[in-house]
Amino acid sequence: MALLVVDSINKTFGEGPRPLQALQPVSFSLERGEFLCLVGPSGSGKSTLLRIIGGLVAPDGGKMWFAGEPHDRPRAEIGFVFQKTNLMPWRTVLQNVLLPLEIQQRNVTKQDRERARALLDLMGLKGFEHAYPRQLSGGMNQRVVLARTLIHNPQLLLMDEPFGALDALTRERLNMELLRLHAAQEMTILMVTHSITEAVLLADRVLVLSERPGRIVAQVAIDLPRPRDLAMTSTEAFGRLAMQVRTFIGEPSPAAGL
Repeated sequence: MALLVVDSINKTFGEGPRPLQALQPVSFSLERGEFLCLVGPSGSGKSTLLRIIGGLVAPDGGKMWFAGEPHDRPRAEIGFVFQKTNLMPWRTVLQNVLLPLEIQQRNVTKQDRERARALLDLMGLKGFEHAYPRQLSGGMNQRVVLARTLIHNPQLLLMDEPFGALDALTRERLNMELLRLHAAQEMTILMVTHSITEAVLLADRVLVLSERPGRIVAQVAIDLPRPRDLAMTSTEAFGRLAMQVRTFIGEPSPAAGL
């Protein structure tokens, strides 16, 4: 059974004579343990679709199922990582990671603290538990956000362009961290990205959305072996898959202007 099933989800914003149709009916499924990337032109509805799946925006039509149950609301089993870190600047790293448990009006236990520290260790942040966000780099803060999201042990991780604001080298490092995390935790991930290279490096499948109103125009299976590394991006097989995705999006080849 697929973990997530999306059936004919669509969305229009606004009323009157000129409403904005963001999504045409979109359908796909996501298997447990799968890493799926969603790409497409700017304004194609990728983030809207992710927010609908996360239960943050209501669709106008269509249905969804999560773990075999009808799905139409936020769930603790679904974690969401946004591009902006949204960490509380007055709280330490450890306190930020524990925040979701406090919001649930739970007493934070010794076991909760141990899990939070273990997640920070997994993210390479051991020793920074009592630091504040302002004392960390952008990449380190995004790792804190990942740890905060994983404190619930979500079955599905939704990521909306999480590394888009980072420099290229930091983004590459976090891509490697995400691959390691995906393998170690056997996580199911749905990620929106504008980077074709990132999508091909990370994903098992890439879904391509059309220009607005968004609809799925292609599905590309990424048949590259795992574990993956940055050296793979220079291989012929990687280039072929990246070109295939680029063609479906309608972007010109990087060499087209040469």
